[in-house]
This record gives sequence, structure tokens and C-alpha cells, in this order.
Amino acid sequence: MKKLLLLFIAITSLATAQKKEIVIEEIWDGTFRTERMNSLNSMNGNFYTLQNFNRESQSTSVHKYSYATLEKVETIVDSKDLEDLKYFESYVFNSNETKLILGVDEEPIYRHSSLGVFYVYDIPSKSLQLIDEEKIQEPTFSPDSKKIAYAKNNNLFVKNLETNEVIQITFDGKKNNIINGICDWVYEEEFAFVRAFEWSNDSKNIAFLRFDETEVPTFSMDIVGTALYPSQQVFKYPKAGEKNAVVTLHVYSVEAIKTSKINIGEYEYIPRIRWTNDATILCATTLNRHQNNLNLYFINATDFTSKVVLNETDNAYIDIHDNLTFLEDNSFIWTSEKDGFNHIYYYSKEGKLINQATKGNWEVTDFYGVNEKTNTIYYQSVEDGSINRTIYSIKLNGKNKKRLTNTSGTNDASFSKNLNYFINTFSDANTPPIYTLYDGDGNLLKEVLNNNELSKNLENYKLVKKEFFTLSTKNGEFNAWILKPTNFDSNKEYPLFMTQYSGPGSQSVSNSWNGANDYWYQHLTDQGYIVVCVDGRGTGFKGADFKKVTYKELGKYEVLDQIEAAKELGKRSYIDSNEIGIWGWSYGGFMSSNCLLKGNDVFKMAIAVAPVTSWRFYDSVYTERYMQTPQENPSGYDENSPLNFANLLNGKFLLVHGSGDDNVHFQNSMRMSNALIEANKPFDQAIYPDRTHGIYRGKNTRLHLYNKMTTFIKENLGKKESKLELIKN
Repeated sequence: MKKLLLLFIAITSLATAQKKEIVIEEIWDGTFRTERMNSLNSMNGNFYTLQNFNRESQSTSVHKYSYATLEKVETIVDSKDLEDLKYFESYVFNSNETKLILGVDEEPIYRHSSLGVFYVYDIPSKSLQLIDEEKIQEPTFSPDSKKIAYAKNNNLFVKNLETNEVIQITFDGKKNNIINGICDWVYEEEFAFVRAFEWSNDSKNIAFLRFDETEVPTFSMDIVGTALYPSQQVFKYPKAGEKNAVVTLHVYSVEAIKTSKINIGEYEYIPRIRWTNDATILCATTLNRHQNNLNLYFINATDFTSKVVLNETDNAYIDIHDNLTFLEDNSFIWTSEKDGFNHIYYYSKEGKLINQATKGNWEVTDFYGVNEKTNTIYYQSVEDGSINRTIYSIKLNGKNKKRLTNTSGTNDASFSKNLNYFINTFSDANTPPIYTLYDGDGNLLKEVLNNNELSKNLENYKLVKKEFFTLSTKNGEFNAWILKPTNFDSNKEYPLFMTQYSGPGSQSVSNSWNGANDYWYQHLTDQGYIVVCVDGRGTGFKGADFKKVTYKELGKYEVLDQIEAAKELGKRSYIDSNEIGIWGWSYGGFMSSNCLLKGNDVFKMAIAVAPVTSWRFYDSVYTERYMQTPQENPSGYDENSPLNFANLLNGKFLLVHGSGDDNVHFQNSMRMSNALIEANKPFDQAIYPDRTHGIYRGKNTRLHLYNKMTTFIKENLGKKESKLELIKN
């Protein structure tokens, strides 16, 4: 028996020894890339389309598929059949799906925005029509498909597709001064939309926002580039407490060729506009500067009168969402945290609450739509645990709730327009994405796509399973996961490396498949590190109170929670409490910097990538939502800024930033560097020229960054100092 046991152990050890370790190059060369469905576009009826790129012919095509069978029905367009267009990068249908807008040569501006050359493709005649000779933004069909509105050089235009006549709607557009119909930098970044114009359902009016940036302070960045002299990127960027663009709402009458300004009371922001199902009624959402008082206005486009149909206030802030949905009679769906958790509410067209459709101490995380024929709402929630996502249906009256996906993990649905079908993407920490087809009642019809080949490939590697647990500290109970080293021995001590993001409403501990960083953590476990992630107070999907406790104090409670988590983890026999490090990116870099400074008796090292080092440097919309202005709340800004605690640095610190970061400006790291220099504190630094916030563009950029960080970890965490080094220190 003893011989058999020894033989089993020997065979197991041999099998483990024969498996490969993950090398950093593989993380970025596509070795672990998952198979994914191309962006799915739901069509009228039970159909959807997919865009495909043919590498051999270097052409692009759009194919139509049936939800019921998943079989291809037809090819709608193929660029190899088009004389003037060798390929295209994007496509958008008109309302009756007889035409397409095809985009090519698109160049990014900021996170969501881009410029491009666009064509109208007529499906019946297979003809192609250039919209404008110059690059434009956001071309959009009128509902009757006879016209296209678009933005160019900060002005709005309308092209008549039948006559080719182009009418310019606005004339005062000017860079860094006036923008018509397109969002400014801060709206795009923080309210997450670009196109600030909308057609009415009868194609008679265009509502649009006008941004007057004249008084907004200007920010500039040097672009090193490849020329003899660097250039500058100059744009308007309102930092916390500074002047925002003056945003006004306007309606252009296509028939009268006239623009009217709409007055809707006092506000600071107009984060959403959309027409209701009544073509004469425009809906506009407004917020005050503190973002804790929201109004939903209905505006009559015939006489421009307006009324508030919904008002919502909060002691902290209100998050903007895209869940507003109008039913046929103009009653509407709205989501809100007003009972302490994000839930679905049903209102009449007058703004009277009909009922709260979902209730409970859990959050609705996505709203998919309402099937009016069956009075059924479809949504995603965390009812199966805050680290999971599950798809449900429920009646408008809040009854007959039904779970539509039964596997615990992360389920995300893409519904057909009529809500008769959905394709579910499922993954968990151990299962790469699987795409399956369901009907609207939750019946599984068939598998669409899996990642079995990736799973088989990963069997050749030394991978450890991610273990989820609840970490209890004196500050509360928090979701967490842990990765233990390959061949983990509970009788040994291991260095601990902590990862987190920690921003308001975020989530890093989720039961979902690997991202690139997860493979990096696996690489670190191969090197003998324990990796842990803890979502502290301020993170999302556990209710408004848990999320909003950080209001006016960003970096206070989150840092305390990471410090206490490290202390609690350090009590475990297999973790060396003297060898604990932490890292983060963006908000996570703000956190890791503060943890190393304020928790200098706990953390031995930290890495901060593109960190905010003072919220005074960040944009108005994001920062003031959580902090109010620095004029109103100076202590909240300064008492949680790493700049003011540079003298507390005892451990090893790596500070990383891209010099072309238009989001979290390079200024943050330069000011941190100055603070550390003035405190005579040694630190390491890596600057990535012209790279933006994601630090990914350019040959080998991500590979270089992760090699740099890995080397820093190996040299400063888990490496015992010699007597000579101790004497030097």
C-alpha cells in the first residue's frame, strides 16, 4: 500500500513537472485569446447580423442569421463586390433595414469618439453613396431613411439622400470653443456618450446639445512623436472645481429650417436626451453640479413648453444610466437606487409611479427590455450572489419572476429586438466563455460557440484555481479571491501580492473568466507568490450604503480596508506578514500609493500605474460626483492625497505613467515624483512616451510594462535582504 501511495505521488509530481509555466510573452501574443462572437446586431424580427473580415481577400462582409436556427440566411453586403470600398470597419442599419451606413478609415479621438469616412449602401440596388468628402462624426439615419445628420468641424449637417443636398444646421462651431451635437471631453468620458443629437420619430426635428467651452480651462500635453520637434495636444479639460462648458438644449426643425433654444430650468449637466414614442415629446435628463438632484423633463416640440415628470434626489449622488425605456403609450421604465438597491420601476407617461417591478436586498445590473405583448421585463441581477450575474424575467406588475439561466457564474444576454430569443455568454473563474441560444422563456435551444480548444491548451500549464471567500476584518465582510502557488504547502510561508481597483461602484472580485492580468497572476504564483484580491467598501453591487460610504472621502475607507485586509491575511500561517505588496492601475494606482504610504508598517512594496495622486487634478464630473468641489471639501481632497504623505514612504515604490494620458494626466505622476524628491525618498519610475491611459499602443508596450513590473516584484517582494544590505539601509 505504501509503495502504491509513493508511486501515485511520484506520478502526480511528474505530471505537474511536465506542465509549462505561463511566460509573460504568451499573455500578449494571443496564446490565451478566447474565441468570441463578433459584435452581434439584432435586427427586426428573429434575425441578427455579424460582421466578418476575410484575411485572404482583405474584405469585409455583413451576414444575416436566424435566431431560431443560427443558420446564415443571406449576405447583406460584401466589400469585395464594391468597386469604391475595399473594406469597412463599422456598419449601422436604417430603421427598415434597407440601407446601411458603412464606415472606413476611422481614427480615434478620445475613449469613445472617432472620425471616419462614411458611405450609404442601398441594399436593394447595391449602390454606394459617399456622405461627405471629409472625415465626419456620428452619421445617423432619419427614421424615414431619407436624410442623414452628422457632425463635422464642431457643426451639424443634414444630407438629403434623394437630392444629395447638404444643409448646414449650425455655423458657430470652433475647436476648443463651441461644439454642436458632439460631446465635449468630460461628457464623453464620464457620461459615456458621443453623439449629442437625436432625430424625432417623425423625422421632422433634430434635438441637439450645444457645448460652449469658451471659459473652460485648457490642458496641453507634449507629444514626442517621431519628428525633430514635439507637438502639442491642446484641449478643454474642466478639473474639479473649475468651470464646465455651458451646455444648452436646442431643437432644429427640418421643415422650417430653424433652430430653437429650449429652456428647462436650472441645471449644470444634460447627460441624456432622447425622443419619446410621441414624436412631439422630447425627454431630457438634467443634473445639478453635485449630481444628487436629477430631473426628467418632457418637452413639447411644438410650443417648447416643458414639465418635470420625474425628480430624484440622493444624499450622496445619482448614477446616470441608459435604462430609460418608453412603452407604446409613453409610460416608461426607470432604474433607481432609491430604496437602497438598484431596481426597476414602472411609471405612467405623467410620471406617476405604477409599481416597483423588482425588490430585494440585491442589485439589478442590466436591463434588457420589455416585451409589451407579454408584459414581461428581462434583466440581469446579482440575486445569485454579488460576484455572479444571472438572467431573469418578471412581469411589469412585479409578479411571476423566472430565472432564465441556471448556471452560477457570469451570464450576459444579447436579446433579439422582439425579445423572443437571446444568446447568453456564460463564464466563471474556471470556464472560458460559452455562447448558447435560449428562447424568451429560458429554454436552452443549442450551443453556439465554446472555448474547448483553449481549455485543452490550458491543461498543459501549471494553473491554480481561483478560490473565492469572504474576508472578515474589523471594518466588515468583503468579497475576495486567492491564488496560491503551484505545489502550495501550508507549512511554508509565502510572500503576498495584492491586486485591487477599489473605485466607486467597481468590482474586481467576480466569478468570471480570465482577463490578461489573471494570466499574469498565474505567472506570479509560478514564482512562489500568493495573489489576493479584496473588494472593500465603496465597491459595487452590495447596495447603495456599501458603495456610497466613501462619499466626500475617496481614498479613506478603501485604503483602511486594504490595510486591514493585509493585516488579516498576514495572520495566516502560510503568509509572510513581512512580505506584502500591492499594485493598481488608475484608481487602483491611487490606492496602492496611499496603501504603501499610510500602511508603511504593513506593505513592503507597491506599484502604481497611471495613478491619480490628487483629485484636484481630475475632471469635474467624476470627481465632484463623489467629492463635491475642492472649494467645498478641501480636507476630503488633501487628507487622502498621496502627495501629502510622501514623507511616509519606507518601502519600494514603482511609479508608472504614459506621457500622453488625456484622462489621468501625466501631471499626477510628475507631482508625485516631486513630492518624493522633496522628501528625499528613493523610488523607481517608468515613463511610456505618448502612451495614453491604457499604455498599450506601440510595439511591445504591454510586454515591456509587465516585464518591468514582474522584475520589480521579484527584486522587492519575497527576497530576503542580506546582512550587508541591512547595514547599507
